[in-house]
Amino acid sequence: MENGNENPEDANEHYPGPQLKCAGKSDSCEDAQTKRSVLQLLKDLAQVIKPHGICFADLVEIAERMATMKYKILVLSGKGGVGKSTFSAQLSFALAGVMDYQVGLLDIDICEPSMLGLEGQEVHRSNLGLSLVYVEDNLGVMSIRFMHASKRR
Repeated sequence: MENGNENPEDANEHYPGPQLKCAGKSDSCEDAQTKRSVLQLLKDLAQVIKPHGICFADLVEIAERMATMKYKILVLSGKGGVGKSTFSAQLSFALAGVMDYQVGLLDIDICEPSMLGLEGQEVHRSNLGLSLVYVEDNLGVMSIRFMHASKRR
């Protein structure tokens, strides 16, 4: 905050900062500057996803569904063969079995999806979308493998 304004030196250019009238007074700021920043962010996002065939309404629905999940854990690596799927499966079984949580596991590895012991499973479509493959009552799995034609032959 030594740069002459009240924002931290490492704040990004759209950081609204503590100078907003509603800062610290509400859960969602009603300031016009914040609304413009969010609107611009959404417009930028729409331009990025449009060439990939994803529509904005899909993102809204995904965001709404994700908001119902209390915790989300992402397991990733820039290298293949390091055990991401194994770790994810074991963590899911531990959370569902030992901790008795409701767990959903999503494997989106396009190159080599490998959900341990679930080969040959298929997802079912409904008016709500795709249904998970349930391993336990409280452990549902979705994998690219279930929909990947060359892996089902």
